[in-house]
Amino acid sequence: MADPRGFLTTARELPKRRPVDVRIQDWKEVYEPQEFALLQKQAGRCMDCGIPFCHQGCPLGNLIPEWNDLIWRGERNEAIDRLHATNNFPEFTGRLCPAPCETACVVGINADAVTIKQVELRTIEEAFFNGKVLPQPPDRLTGKTIAVIGSGPAGLAAAQQLTRAGHTVAVYERAERIGGLMRYGIPEFKMEKSILDRRLAQMEAEGTRFRPGVNVGEELTGSQLRVKYDAVVLAVGATDWRDISVPGRDSKGIYQAMQYLPWGNKQALDELDGEPPINAQGKHVVILGGGDTGADCLGTAIRQGAASVTQLEIMPRPTEKRPTSQPWPTYPMLYRVSSAHEESGERIFSVSTEEFLADEAGNLRALKIVETSLVNGKFEKVEGSEQELRADLVFLAMGFVGPEKSALLTQLEVEVDERGNIKRDKNFQSSTEGVFVCGDAGRGQSLIVWAIAEGRSAAAAVDHYLEGQTQLPAPILPTARPMMV
Repeated sequence: MADPRGFLTTARELPKRRPVDVRIQDWKEVYEPQEFALLQKQAGRCMDCGIPFCHQGCPLGNLIPEWNDLIWRGERNEAIDRLHATNNFPEFTGRLCPAPCETACVVGINADAVTIKQVELRTIEEAFFNGKVLPQPPDRLTGKTIAVIGSGPAGLAAAQQLTRAGHTVAVYERAERIGGLMRYGIPEFKMEKSILDRRLAQMEAEGTRFRPGVNVGEELTGSQLRVKYDAVVLAVGATDWRDISVPGRDSKGIYQAMQYLPWGNKQALDELDGEPPINAQGKHVVILGGGDTGADCLGTAIRQGAASVTQLEIMPRPTEKRPTSQPWPTYPMLYRVSSAHEESGERIFSVSTEEFLADEAGNLRALKIVETSLVNGKFEKVEGSEQELRADLVFLAMGFVGPEKSALLTQLEVEVDERGNIKRDKNFQSSTEGVFVCGDAGRGQSLIVWAIAEGRSAAAAVDHYLEGQTQLPAPILPTARPMMV
């Protein structure tokens, strides 16, 4: 156990965010540095309870009490070893994961949970700063080759594990740079892309080969893949975005979030010659969707200098305390305030869009919205509540419905289930032998921590398929969604 009385004597404390008026002037991450001594006190709040429910809350099965204790003792090198034992990319999850481990923390039953996510993040940052994150190339090569399609967290996790097992791995990405949604969807103020690049450099030094700018299915067909590689891992994500079908949808000025966010990242990194093609500067912006992607659009629009930003959500406003219907240790739906919500904008709950209103030239000018009431699981219109909401730009941030039904899936002859995800068995293998699936492509839209866990498990399954055995850890192999037949 760390500090035997830490959870009683030390209050939960997170690093402070930079002042709003300062941070909206740049694209850098929003948190101020935290002294290591303060982090140690936070790690000391861990009870090292007999049954660590934080393990249940974390899909990766992170050894949370162990590295909390090591950080409290100042044993940083041992702490990063325990953290890397279950998580390839703690610098990603430490920034982007919603921390289901913390909602399952035993301290959180009747007090504030341990700051697990921050201890994780600082542990890996200390390791990078001190030069303790080194390449781990394999001792020998197996002679087997594997293609990983998609360079998001699932694909990268699978690729790193398989490379370290001695296989020759090539990661294909249709975008111009590696990283998937982490590069093009996550704003710079949530994770600076230098964080991603330093991990990619480690993977390259280990032997992973990156092939950006290749649209597999067109420039390289599925049949060519099967001839060239001994196994294929599909980690293409769930990028088929959810749309809205209401009158006026074809008005000029309505975009999907993932049509907008990449330009914000390019602007933040000075990768554009001029202004981004989709720019919120001086415009009245409305965001449909109250989740993290909507908040990403919000923060981006604020930094571009939007005249106003309004975020709409059809669901009622969540409560600030855990609902009785979502008891510990489950993940509760709470009213959460992200850094972007602190900065500007208005959040409106229990409303629905009935129509997009355009001017004579077809340019968006407003939304016709109506209040809704959730009755017996269905949304009902509140009569007489219609109103117009001014809007020059609308961003749709309503989630994703599955992987794109691309030519590659047809060429590989993989089947999809009734939810639109790629079918797979308990070993992450699709209906086509030698073709494996991991991450959102097989699971559906989910968390980054699930993507990494699935990538690790799929890697173990591929290694076993090729070698007849594996020593790679498989954190969730027994609980993979079975293939639908």
